[in-house]
Order: sequence, then structure tokens, then C-alpha cells
Amino acid sequence: MDIVTLLIQLLSGAAGGTVAGSMFKSLSLGGFGNALAGIVGGGLGSQILNSLLGVSAAAIGANSEPDLGAIITQIAGGGVGGSLLVMIVGMLKQVFQPR
Repeated sequence: MDIVTLLIQLLSGAAGGTVAGSMFKSLSLGGFGNALAGIVGGGLGSQILNSLLGVSAAAIGANSEPDLGAIITQIAGGGVGGSLLVMIVGMLKQVFQPR
């Protein structure tokens, strides 16, 4: 994996986490928390999606021409992974929050 692939995953994860936090106010972790959880989820989500679909992250690398399908897969995996992790952490926060 190269730096471009990693940046795409992390940025799309941060965006996905921020969007999920704004859509589901009860699960929001705050602006920084949503972005941070989204970054972690973006990296993990893209890796899981790539392994399930068999898409090579190297298709985005500097040694070859960019593959639009691989870039879209990285963005989708990062965004979905980021938003899912924000929702999971938000639900866990609600469950374990003292009343």
C-alpha cells in the first residue's frame, strides 16, 4: 500500500464519520471524535472491503496509471467503514454511559 491509497482511505473515513455523526445526533462523538473514529474506521473498512472484493490497492500506486474502480472502492470502503465505526462507538458510549 502506498501513501496515496492510505490518504484516500483516511480522508474518506473522516468524511464518512463526520457525516454519520451529523446524521445521527444521538450517536455523535463530537466533531473531533467523529473524525478520529472515522479515520480509524476508514482504514479498517477499506482493507476489509478490498480483501472481500479482491481489489488490489496497488492499482492506485504511482507506478501505474490510476484505476478509477480501485479509487472508488477505496473511497467507498473508507466512507462506509468510518461511518460504521462512529455508529458502533456511539452505541457503545450510550450503553456504557452512567445514568
